[in-house]
This record gives sequence, C-alpha cells and structure tokens, in this order.
Amino acid sequence: MINETVDIAKTYQWSYHIFETQFAEISFNTKHDDKLYGVCFSPPKCEPVCFTFLSTGKLCGLIAFSAFGKSTKPEEIAMLKGVSTKTQFAGPDAHILVIQVLRYISKKYLLDFSVIDEGEYWETGDEKILLETFSRYNQMLDMVYYGIKHFEKKQEETIEDYFKRLMDHIQKKREEGEGK
Repeated sequence: MINETVDIAKTYQWSYHIFETQFAEISFNTKHDDKLYGVCFSPPKCEPVCFTFLSTGKLCGLIAFSAFGKSTKPEEIAMLKGVSTKTQFAGPDAHILVIQVLRYISKKYLLDFSVIDEGEYWETGDEKILLETFSRYNQMLDMVYYGIKHFEKKQEETIEDYFKRLMDHIQKKREEGEGK
C-alpha cells in the first residue's frame, strides 16, 4: 500500500511522507505503541491525506496522533480513530483526485472503510453536485471575510458577541439573497 501510494504521489508531484513501514507486532488490543505506520501525501493547497495506522491496526490521522497519541485519558484515546482531509482550498479537481485515490487504495487494501464526503462525490460521483457544494462553501467564506473586513466590532462588545452579531448579519444577508 505504501509503495503504491508513493507512486501515485510522485505521478502527481505531490509531497509525501513515509512513517514506519513494518509493524513490530500487530496487537489488536486497545494499547498502541508510540509510532505511526503508513504514508501521507499532500496535493497542493490540501490538507494531508493519510493512510496511517496505529500498531493496533486502526486508521489514525497525523493530527490526532500528534495531539492524543501519548494520552492515557479514554476520551482522548477515542479521538485516535479515522482521518479527515480538507480539500476546499485545493479545488474540485483535487477533491476528485483524492476521492479516486481513496477509492482505489481502500478497495485494494482496507477493510471496513467508509468516507463522509461533504461534497457528496464519494457517494454520487456527480461532479455537478461537487461543484455546487464548493461554490456554496466559497460563497460562505467570502461573506465571512467581507463581514470581518467591513463589519466593525463595537468598543463595548466582547469578541464572542461581535462574532455572534456578525454571523447573524451574514445569515440575514444570505436569507435576503435567497428570497430574490
């Protein structure tokens, strides 16, 4: 799996990082060693896509491992499952490629693998739905950016109150736009 993932990353000239490649001993109990196994790759403007695992065989992302890998607290250990990747700033074409890689690697190497894709491309393969989702998220980000830049904080306002007022204003503007 690691070699094929690296080959894909090289083909697209994506950066990648190889972690440990051989499990010393796979133990499917709840205790893991302090190592991460597998590979991550990063398309431009995209968070890393990780096929990384704990010594227990569970899929675990780099950020979760960095934050909670040494924890002994059950609620933090529970965070050590699954991975997530934001493709929003990489664009729809990169999103499609990431989904294609996930589909290929998961079919060939992974058991009990599922994806939650906010763009719904994993589930539908429908590029139109994906483009509409990207457009909607980009519009929301633009509204927040515009609001922060042009919507001044009142002197007596806490930062929390400011953002609540800003979000209420943005929501009102969205509703006015949808009503046209």
